[in-house]
Amino acid sequence: MQKKSHDPEMLAEPDEAQRWRERDLAVLWHPCTQMREHPDTLPLLPIARGEGPWLIGRDGRRYLDAISSWWTNLFGHAEPRIAAAIAQQASTLEHVILAGCSHAPAVELAEKLLAIAPKEPARAPLSKVFYADNGSAGVEVALKMAFHWFRNRGIEGRHKFIALEGGYHGETLGALAVGDIPLYRRVYAPLLTEALFAPSPDAYLCEPGESPADRARRAANALRELLERHAGEVCALILEPRLQCAGGMRMHDPLYLRLARELCDEHGVYLIADEIAVGFGRTGTMFACEQAPPSLPSSASGTGSEGNTAGIQPDFLCLSKGLTGGSLPLAAVLTTESIYEGFLDDSREKAFLHSHSYTGNPIACAAALATLAIFEQDNVIARNRFTAARMTELAAPFADHPHVADVRQAGMVVAFELTNNGNKATPFDPASRIGLRAYREALRRGVLLRPLGNILYWMPPYCVDDEALQLLADTTRTAIDTAIGEAACA
Repeated sequence: MQKKSHDPEMLAEPDEAQRWRERDLAVLWHPCTQMREHPDTLPLLPIARGEGPWLIGRDGRRYLDAISSWWTNLFGHAEPRIAAAIAQQASTLEHVILAGCSHAPAVELAEKLLAIAPKEPARAPLSKVFYADNGSAGVEVALKMAFHWFRNRGIEGRHKFIALEGGYHGETLGALAVGDIPLYRRVYAPLLTEALFAPSPDAYLCEPGESPADRARRAANALRELLERHAGEVCALILEPRLQCAGGMRMHDPLYLRLARELCDEHGVYLIADEIAVGFGRTGTMFACEQAPPSLPSSASGTGSEGNTAGIQPDFLCLSKGLTGGSLPLAAVLTTESIYEGFLDDSREKAFLHSHSYTGNPIACAAALATLAIFEQDNVIARNRFTAARMTELAAPFADHPHVADVRQAGMVVAFELTNNGNKATPFDPASRIGLRAYREALRRGVLLRPLGNILYWMPPYCVDDEALQLLADTTRTAIDTAIGEAACA
C-alpha cells in the first residue's frame, strides 16, 4: 500500500528538490520574507504542480494548501474549467490596451460583477467598474478616486482618510498609508501620507462582560468622535468588512458595518469596502458587506425606513484575489454613477488618468468569468455552509487547549490565538517564534500553514474534503503542541 503523502516518516530530501532550492536561492528574492532565514530556518518548498486543495512538491510530497495560496484559491489548484477558459482566451486575444479599446471579457465581467454586487434598495447601485492589476493597486484606485472626486467639486479640504487600527490594505505607498501593521509600514513611514486611525471593532478586544456587538458600538462611537473632530477634512473611510486578515484574522460583529455606513452618510464621507481577501464567499456570503444587519427603525413606532434590509452597499468595492479563482492577477473597483459623473468634464485634469499596462487583461477577465460561472453551476455558497459547519466542529476542541486564548470563525476562515497559558494578557514573546515552529512542524506533516505571528488559521480552498479537514485539525494540534514544547526547551 502506498504511503500517505502526509506521513511524517517521509522525511527524505531527494536530490531534485535540493537542487531546485539552490537554483531558486541563487536568483530569487521572495516576497514577505527575511531571506536570511532561507534555506535553514524557513524551509523553501519547491512546488511542481497543484491538484485540488493539494500542492505537490518536486520531491513528490503532497501538502494541503490550508491557506489557499495567500487567500486567492477558491476551487482548488488546476481547476479545469478555469484552465480551459484561460486557454481559449489566450488563443483568441491575449491582451489589448483598454484605453480607447474594448473587448468582450472586460465588458461581460463588469456586467456580472455589478449584477451580484451588494445593494441597498434606497441607494443608487454600483454601476461602474475600473480594473487594476492586483489588490493593492485596486485600493490605490479607490483612494485616488475618493480624493479626486471632492477636488473636482472644488472641495479642497477633503484630503484625509480614516482607516481601522490593525487593518491592512496592501504594500504600495497609498495602500500602505492606510494600513496599521507596524512591521510593514514603520520603515516607510517618512514616505506615507498621513491617515487617521479609528479603533478596530475587533471582538478579541472585548472587555470583560462586553459582547462583540457592544464592542462594535463602542468602536463606532469612537469613529463618530473622530469624524466630528475632523469635520470637513475626511474624504473616505476604508475598512475590511468582518475580517481584518493580515492584522491577525481579527473578526468583528457585522453591526459595525451598518453603523459605519450610517456615520459615513451622516458626515458626507465615502465608504471603501476592501473585500479583496474576504469577498467571493470566504466569510459565508458572496460579499462580507451583505452580513450587516438592517438599519434601525426610523421611529419609536417601529416602522422601518425605506430599504430597511440586511447588508450595506459601499461607495467603492475593491475586489481581487479570489476574483480569478486564484489563477491570475486582477482587481476590480466598483463604484457609483454619481462618482463616475464627477470626473466627466472637458478638462483632462478632471479625468481619472490612473492606468496600468495590463488593465482589464482579457485572459484574466476570462478566468474571472469562469470563476463566477462556477459559483452558479456548483451552488458554492450553500456548499460552503456545510464545509464551514464541519470546520466549526473540528475547531471546537481547541477552545480547551491550555495555550489557545481564542478560537474564532467567519465562514470558511478559522483562527486560533496562541498565548502563554491561554491568557489574553500574556502573549508569547515574539522571540519564541511559536508560529514559525508550528509552521515547520505542519510542513513536516504535509500541511502548509502560514501563521500570522502566533496566530494560526485555516483558510482552505472550497473543494477541501472531510479527510483533508481532519488532517488539518490533527496537524494543527500537533503543530501547536510541538511548537510550545520546542520553545520551552530552547
